[in-house]
Amino acid sequence: MQPRNMSMSGVVDLAAVKAAGEAKAKAEQARAEAARQGGGGAVSPASLVIDTDEAGFERDVLQRSTEVPVVIDFWAEWCEPCKQLSPLLDRLAHEYNGRFVLAKIDVDANQMLMQQFGVQGIPAVFAVVAGQALPLFQGAAPEAQIRQTLDQLVQVAEERFGLTGLTVDADGAAPEAAEPVAGPHDGLLGAAMDALDAGDFDGAVRAYGNVLADDPGNTEAKLGLAQAELLGRVAGMDAGAVRKAAADGPSDVPAQIAAADLDLVGGHVEDAFGRLVETVRRTAGADRDAARVRLLELFEVVGPDDPRVSAARQALARVLF
Repeated sequence: MQPRNMSMSGVVDLAAVKAAGEAKAKAEQARAEAARQGGGGAVSPASLVIDTDEAGFERDVLQRSTEVPVVIDFWAEWCEPCKQLSPLLDRLAHEYNGRFVLAKIDVDANQMLMQQFGVQGIPAVFAVVAGQALPLFQGAAPEAQIRQTLDQLVQVAEERFGLTGLTVDADGAAPEAAEPVAGPHDGLLGAAMDALDAGDFDGAVRAYGNVLADDPGNTEAKLGLAQAELLGRVAGMDAGAVRKAAADGPSDVPAQIAAADLDLVGGHVEDAFGRLVETVRRTAGADRDAARVRLLELFEVVGPDDPRVSAARQALARVLF
């Protein structure tokens, strides 16, 4: 899966001069206190990745975030995308060698923390910097994009909060990461991602389609294709005109479908799903089928593990049957 909300906008919001200054002062005070008590020395590589819970959260995350950014991986045993993302985050935590610490939280055992962070689907990745919580992304993601986000995180932590990371004990240096084994479709998937980054949505659709022609069950290609098709549809839209047409014509199925696409691209997932479920409820025949098919396509964009997809599937079943 690829990321949703892969953004450092939360960091920008927190970087208001007063808030950043206060957080930086608190972090410096906490580091000075740790130094007086004999702390702040080199840490072992094993301490770069930790499991934490509600009982240990203040110590493991909040207090530690005054010394180093803490990246939080919300996961669960049943979550298939988590099984792809978590090992990658583990490896990067060691590779970054103390620039951040990774804290893993099992959502099934820590529902309160999940609610406090507003986690709506997993995997979900947050960071805490000098006690400030920042949303990073939801869903598994390509390594290049994760690296870009982590690079931004450690840069902001250093420049705005004075957090330069931890010193890792050289005698217990982290093991070298194994070279990833190239998959049979890595070239095509990489080309598709390059096309997406360049705004060549038709090219991305073709590349993902080529992967699926050879491997119909490829999860990354399915999600990428759905995203590329969505972005291609909205690229030339006049958002104001589309929304006016949808507001003026509740029974105009193409207008409702186009507005749902805009809703999803804008991050209004429940609005997009609700709009199409209601359109299915009000229509019949070819119109109903068009709205239903588009809703299923948007499910692919968000991902099957997202609870909003599960809720919308149930709502769709109720209006269909």
